[in-house]
Amino acid sequence: MKIGGELSVKAPRTAVFDALKDARFFASCVEGVQELTEIDPTHYTAIFETRIAYLKFRFSVTVEMTKAEPPDTIEGKVEGKPMGIVGRLTATATTTLIENGDETVIRYEIDSSLTGKLGSIGQPVMKSKAKDLEKEFAARLRAKFEI
Repeated sequence: MKIGGELSVKAPRTAVFDALKDARFFASCVEGVQELTEIDPTHYTAIFETRIAYLKFRFSVTVEMTKAEPPDTIEGKVEGKPMGIVGRLTATATTTLIENGDETVIRYEIDSSLTGKLGSIGQPVMKSKAKDLEKEFAARLRAKFEI
């Protein structure tokens, strides 16, 4: 499943790049991320908890930052297993930052795959959840730059 979009933040591109590259900052903008642990500067583990439709899922995830080209490109890979059920989540995300006056436009594309019980939920439900997560992420990110 591929999803993408863009959002704007009222901040310089270099500041947005530095913030998004910081795993703790990034995780603080994603609802449901817990127990973030740094393995090394490009590898992390975490617990991600979310509700999809009427089901609650808790994932053990690994995150790898596969590319960081200041100040405009960040790529990462996420792999996770839902706890308590059979399945797997894999996702690759590419983020491009574009300077636009006193704002930064964040363009993203995520290519994800779900197997097991998650895969049976269906793409329309998953896309709807992804849009909800995007709105929450954007609100949290903007709030952090307004401080």
